[in-house]
Amino acid sequence: MTLKLVLPKGRINTKVLKLLSDCGIELIGDERNYRPKAYGFDLEVKLLKSQNIPSLVELGQHDIGFAGLDWIKERRSEVVILRDLEFDPVKIVTCIPEDWDWQEMQKRKLIVASEYKNVSTDYLNRLGLDYQLLRSYGATEVFPPEDADMVIDNTSTGTTIRANRLKIVDTVMTSSTQFIANAEALEDPTKRQQIDDLLTLMQAVMNGRDRVLLEMNCANDQITSIVELLPAMRYPTVSRLYQEKGFAVKAAVQKSQIKDLLPKLIAAGATDILETPIRKAI
Repeated sequence: MTLKLVLPKGRINTKVLKLLSDCGIELIGDERNYRPKAYGFDLEVKLLKSQNIPSLVELGQHDIGFAGLDWIKERRSEVVILRDLEFDPVKIVTCIPEDWDWQEMQKRKLIVASEYKNVSTDYLNRLGLDYQLLRSYGATEVFPPEDADMVIDNTSTGTTIRANRLKIVDTVMTSSTQFIANAEALEDPTKRQQIDDLLTLMQAVMNGRDRVLLEMNCANDQITSIVELLPAMRYPTVSRLYQEKGFAVKAAVQKSQIKDLLPKLIAAGATDILETPIRKAI
């Protein structure tokens, strides 16, 4: 059975395509092709704007897809989030002109500009503000001060916000790329198995990206101290060297630990240390 997959065009597309490629799934088609051919997995693929994906997956037009959490919340879409991929993290923030007082502003009626109608409405109502919401269609940050008192917009670095002489006064929510599924598709045993298989591949790739394989040798009397230093997915692999003149040790180690770990291993007597990338880890 062919799974219907919808992919986002634009900013988050690059990392999603790289993830699929690392899973062994290649998409063939030029940048103007909204229906690329998939090889390596039984998929029917379509590219759409990220804003439209949650609603279409909810409706069952597509079985699975990738979308930002911000648009899932904005569309109030009832989809199943299978995994937070943590790609392209952004914050949805409240911004006002840099020389305005946020506390004073909350005492009067505000004109608010945002692409996020539902997210903004929920937030503003929660604060109990008196407001009029203007739906923007891009370039939201240029509205203040002439056309709006404040904006609710997404940002990853805050550079555009500062460039337009705005300041962040609150964070509405955080968002990143989610792998999502239609609830009814998950109830179909055949589709569920295919989706689980794809999710396993993704998890293996994500695990592999987070770790490297460390290999090293050590003398017989150093093996205990070396093994005690090594974090591993379960236990390090230990084998005898030729003529039993020491041990060969290898372990899958998180990349973030390497900087502190290598000096300790050398001090404990590890030699011939090799660090190798891991494509997948299960």
